[in-house]
Amino acid sequence: MAERRSALYDAHVRAGAQMVKGGGDFLFPASYTSAVAEHVNTRSNVGMQDLSSMGEVDIKGPGAERLLNHLLVNEVRDMDPGRVRYSTICNPDGGIVDDVTVYKFHDEHFMVVTSSGPRLTTYRWIADHAIGAGAYVTDVTATIALVSVQGPKSRELLGEVVSDADLDDLRFFRFTTGQIGGTQVLVSRSGYTGELGFELYVPADEAVGVWERLRADGKEHGLKPYGSQTMHTLRLEKSLPLYGPDISQDQTPFHVGLDRWIRFDKRDFIGREALLAVQDSGPEQRWVGLTLDAQTAANPGDVVSSIGDIEAVREEIQSGPRAGEQTDHVHPGEQLGHVTVSHWCPTVERHLAMAYVDTSHAWIGGRVVVVVNDRPVTATVASTPFFDPDGRRMKG
Repeated sequence: MAERRSALYDAHVRAGAQMVKGGGDFLFPASYTSAVAEHVNTRSNVGMQDLSSMGEVDIKGPGAERLLNHLLVNEVRDMDPGRVRYSTICNPDGGIVDDVTVYKFHDEHFMVVTSSGPRLTTYRWIADHAIGAGAYVTDVTATIALVSVQGPKSRELLGEVVSDADLDDLRFFRFTTGQIGGTQVLVSRSGYTGELGFELYVPADEAVGVWERLRADGKEHGLKPYGSQTMHTLRLEKSLPLYGPDISQDQTPFHVGLDRWIRFDKRDFIGREALLAVQDSGPEQRWVGLTLDAQTAANPGDVVSSIGDIEAVREEIQSGPRAGEQTDHVHPGEQLGHVTVSHWCPTVERHLAMAYVDTSHAWIGGRVVVVVNDRPVTATVASTPFFDPDGRRMKG
């Protein structure tokens, strides 16, 4: 598949961004300066990211609501216009086709926002099931730029920049419309950072003007753009899964901890019977958080094992927050699973990871071994999310 560029590509290059190829075959910024500095700034002030690699699917018609209720594990019939709702889409075996957000304009008009990686798969899945359903499905991704503005000063900044909208009273997972310098935008109280934040859906041909206006007016609020490296450390601190690295059709919502959004009181949605069976038996693995006793992050795919043996002589931790402490020298035992994501996370000042681990060892406080670069490292199964567990910042 050919490389794709968002409407903001040239603006990123001018700003000195390191461009990489990622989800949906888009070229997008990995970082502009330092990923750690971008992370700290987003948690402290306000950051901005181009998320135009995500897909937007417009669904209209008298059968739109019925179609979505059949495709999603969550309920849409009780949504009011102006609401946003999170859900997974599952296949008949309960595997996750995608995790999406749904925007309701009215009973016969919705927008589904897909993950970046499976964007085309998800569009085709929706379009195929729409045949004969009285719903008209259009992939409008190319016409929209998605700009995420996140951080404790995001509302203050957008309150000055966005006109014809009351953002002070816009609650979490609600959306409205407004204008930025004459450009009509959809403004959603949502994000992928765990911070107070907004997502702006902007006409692609007017995106550069909006982006530059935000950069100019955001200077006094400390606004700095951030890239995918920072997105990953922000989302890891909040234990937010990403389709591809963390989720695929090999997992059900129960494996990932997304089962809270399943509405089994609905009688007809794809995957219902398979998911009921998993609910009864329990998943064989769970996606859990790990704090690593390591000087470096783990790698995706690194094996997680039980502790097979502990040597009599302990060793000293050489660096990190536990430098100088004595720790056990361990050997891995039975393989339990694998790491999906791991980074040094600046806010909590630790190397963290998320991993699929056999349910028998997926209890908080459990000790396991992760083999990192051929060296066994001890880790502890932790309560998640690692940061702001009550979600007060995000919903504030």
